[in-house]
Amino acid sequence: MVRRVAAPPERKPLEGCHSSVVFSDDRQWAEQLGAFVRDGLESGEQVKYLADTTTPERVLRALADAGIDAAGAVARGQLSVSAAAWTHLTDADSRFDPDTMIGSWHDAAEGARASGYRGLRAIGEMSWGARDSVGADRLLEYELRLHHELFPRLPLTVRCFYDRRLLSDAYVSVLASAHLTHLGEPHPAPALRVAPLEDRPGLLLSGSAGYDTRDAVAAAAAVVSGVAAPRVELDLSSLRHLDAASLAVLADAAAVRPGGTPLVVRKAPSPLRRLLQLFPELDSVVEVVDR
Repeated sequence: MVRRVAAPPERKPLEGCHSSVVFSDDRQWAEQLGAFVRDGLESGEQVKYLADTTTPERVLRALADAGIDAAGAVARGQLSVSAAAWTHLTDADSRFDPDTMIGSWHDAAEGARASGYRGLRAIGEMSWGARDSVGADRLLEYELRLHHELFPRLPLTVRCFYDRRLLSDAYVSVLASAHLTHLGEPHPAPALRVAPLEDRPGLLLSGSAGYDTRDAVAAAAAVVSGVAAPRVELDLSSLRHLDAASLAVLADAAAVRPGGTPLVVRKAPSPLRRLLQLFPELDSVVEVVDR
């Protein structure tokens, strides 16, 4: 799928573009739904709701109960409600592929603007990712990549809905923490939080990186090795522990950065500094800054 950048080259603020919404009852769901959709319709944006366990009829009924002319918005093409599985599991094997999905968001945002709307806003129910879908283990990588590959330039606002009645605390804590903005109920902090940096390409790792957090480390490494920005930063200033296996995964990712550009590591822990002393060849792929 061809990716076409749809907006001017300058970066826009990322805060609020990609938010997690955590709730545990129907009232909270309806309030978050109504406020977000109303704002989008009134501001001239196209709005999409990607449902998983919620029927389209229930979404439209909740909007109507909130005083929103959902039926009229659907009729004129400004509002749509579809199944998240049909959107996220895009290939013949029902596999989740972040590259395909990111390309689809590019096309959808550009399509909204080509249709005369100011942009696109979308709600996605995230409960599908907790099932045994092929590729769902790459969901954290996908959430992190969105910040650097979509929102800086596209007219796009997304809210990811996490229903705590359907999802484990562990799932919510890891995925919701990957967003810059959090709405609704507070959620537990994961053992290792991986989140995008707000003002520059890169990631913040906080907590403890070890065997139990290897999936989160793998997601961070995928972002490090894949983001094609000339300068990507890994902020480790809030990292309490980094085991040898996690360190090796991140070092390998730095070594295959696009174009050979180095990974900037802020507040590198002592194990990483020792690794750089033992392997001077890593100096060309890792730049340590302490400020």
